[in-house]
Amino acid sequence: MDNFEKYIKENKALFDVHKADKNKLWANIESGLNKPESKTKTIKLWHTPLFKVAATIVIALGLFSLINVLVVNNINTNSLNSLAEQELNDIDSHYKGLVAYQVKLVNKSTQLSSEEKKEFLSFMVELDLEYELLKVELQKNVDSERVLEAIVINYKKRIELIENLLQQLNSSKKLDNDDVYTL
Repeated sequence: MDNFEKYIKENKALFDVHKADKNKLWANIESGLNKPESKTKTIKLWHTPLFKVAATIVIALGLFSLINVLVVNNINTNSLNSLAEQELNDIDSHYKGLVAYQVKLVNKSTQLSSEEKKEFLSFMVELDLEYELLKVELQKNVDSERVLEAIVINYKKRIELIENLLQQLNSSKKLDNDDVYTL
């Protein structure tokens, strides 16, 4: 133990003599709280005319930007829709003619029975229904590029089926004609 600690232990009673007066301390604290502080001049920035003008300009620019973004988005959406519609019209005009011509060839075929024609054309109707569903999806703006590809694939399936059928009919004609002798 060092000298300082000895001194504190020996004179412990002297330290207990001076007790803090809690009432006096609290009174000093209260009087300090109740004193009016020196008035400082505060300038409320939002009451100045310059701030009002600046706030008006910021709000106007914000509204203009918001309206501009909405209008540009709408225009871009419309242009994408019109572009997709134009592509669809081009695809339709090209493939509808091909499909219609080949369906006529199938209908005119004498080698197919009416039941076979009916079955084949019902399959074509199913592909038409699939095409209509794809058109609806395209109007919903669901990944227009993929939908257009699906529409082209749909048309190609129809044409391929018709061509295969016509090719089978023509090859059977050739086989029948090979047996005949001409003079």
